[in-house]
Amino acid sequence: MYSFSSKIKLTALISMVVGLVAVIYSFIATPSSVADLHQGGEAAHDPAHLEHMLHMLQNKPWAALYVAALFFLLISLGVLAFYAINRAAQAGWAPILFRVMEGITGYLPVGALIFFVLLVCSGLHLNHLFIWMDPQVVAHDTVIQGKTGYLNVPMFLVRAAVYLLGWIAYRQITRKLSLQQDEATDNRPFIKAFKWSAGFLVFFLVTESMMSWDWVMSVDPHWFSTLFGWYVFGSFITCAIAAIILVTVTLKKQGYLEHVNDSHLHDLAKYLFGFSIFWTYLWFSQYLLYWYSNIPEEVTYFVTRLENFEPIVLGMLAINFLLPLLILVDSDIKRKPWVVGTMAVVILIGHYMDFFNMIMPATVGREWSIGAAEIGSLLFFFGLFTYVTFYTLTKAPLVEKRHPLMGESEHFHY
Repeated sequence: MYSFSSKIKLTALISMVVGLVAVIYSFIATPSSVADLHQGGEAAHDPAHLEHMLHMLQNKPWAALYVAALFFLLISLGVLAFYAINRAAQAGWAPILFRVMEGITGYLPVGALIFFVLLVCSGLHLNHLFIWMDPQVVAHDTVIQGKTGYLNVPMFLVRAAVYLLGWIAYRQITRKLSLQQDEATDNRPFIKAFKWSAGFLVFFLVTESMMSWDWVMSVDPHWFSTLFGWYVFGSFITCAIAAIILVTVTLKKQGYLEHVNDSHLHDLAKYLFGFSIFWTYLWFSQYLLYWYSNIPEEVTYFVTRLENFEPIVLGMLAINFLLPLLILVDSDIKRKPWVVGTMAVVILIGHYMDFFNMIMPATVGREWSIGAAEIGSLLFFFGLFTYVTFYTLTKAPLVEKRHPLMGESEHFHY
């Protein structure tokens, strides 16, 4: 059984406390009226511009919370999808890591609850993250009016509840079956988990695309992309592999997972490299199609980001594509825990920048910055994610006892 490291626990708790204080401060420091902007030297601007600027600044702490909450929720979801894929495929190399994956997906119910509360806050007009939720905006916008059959608050929240409850249900069912397999005298829990995993993947493929439309693409309701669901998937599945690597390397360093060898690490690093290239392919495909068509209402999405968020865009491309291409392409490098672990951390930062780039331009515009709200939100959810993950790992043996493919996994060699 795993014993929760006091060092990890303390790090997670300090991260949560510091992050929470920073987030609270960011809300307190947010201007509450146009008069506060005048005091900041903005008197020369016209009233309409000042009102718009006020909304953007008031969105800033909300948007920072939203990005961080979504980022860590989707890491957990990505691990769940990867877990389901390996169970459905009956992959022989992976069972030794299933309990690690179950530990990470332990964050899913917690993260889902917090994220749903944030969506409800948007629906109650406590922020302006989704402009299609504002009746005054919709009244003067014919494009959004044409989408109200789908983009309306009640259905938005119902869909979110269906996605989240469906994902959590699969996680809880397979976790229960995994624990039952430890005590079982036959393989019935294993077979049931296989069937649930195959069914879940169908549900996941549909809900993941719809989730990306609802929670990410709809912050820019005038713009759409037919491959956006794949793009978002490419980003968070890469983060999921990085998270599995970091937890695995940490546990190995503490003396656990004795049968996890450099071949397992090599395979995880291959997935990290492969999904990094997959994400780049989707990013470039999406960008190239819109650049080539040059339709004003479509290219605005990219123009806004390249003009106002250039450091973020160029930074995430360098981190998420060039670094994996230059470093992880070597087979021997993939077997070195410190290199692969470092790359996992760097790639997680790069994909947080990707989610920042997807959300912030539409919600805060040119008023963006990296301040207390952004750093505090990231620290809080990082601490919460870490605490819940390692706490979940203490609740069961780190290796399934009677998984029929465990022998193959323990002696895996590539």
